[in-house]
Amino acid sequence: MKLRELMTKNVITIDKNMTVQLAAGTMNKKRIGCLVTVDKEGIKGIVTERDLLTRVLEACKDPKTTKVSDVMTQSIIFGNPEMQLVEATRLMFENGIKKLPILEDNQLVGLVTLTDIARATSSDRKTMDLIEALSNMHKVSSLQAHTTT
Repeated sequence: MKLRELMTKNVITIDKNMTVQLAAGTMNKKRIGCLVTVDKEGIKGIVTERDLLTRVLEACKDPKTTKVSDVMTQSIIFGNPEMQLVEATRLMFENGIKKLPILEDNQLVGLVTLTDIARATSSDRKTMDLIEALSNMHKVSSLQAHTTT
């Protein structure tokens, strides 16, 4: 399977000069785990939930004043739409990444995540249910937090 068949095509991007608070709000509103960061010249990085946890919350930075460019991952590994799924998976694991932006002719055309790969390669219903539960873990945690307070 080629990444073209699997990738999310409507990748949400944000300006690298936006505040972390606006980025987090966008991620929550769109229910996504990352945003590709751009400026006038093109792609500049990627900001993930993990970046926000480690570089903002754990570092006690103010999300209202901290810019995305201060916390985003700047060294991005890219895939291409014609890349085979096995090759992309190997690339992601070798580089310890969970999100792979897809470029074609130097333009962002998609994004593949490890969750996308797991869904595409799993034919076992129990595995699919587990993946779905894990991808919705924030909903369960949020619900539990509201019911225990």
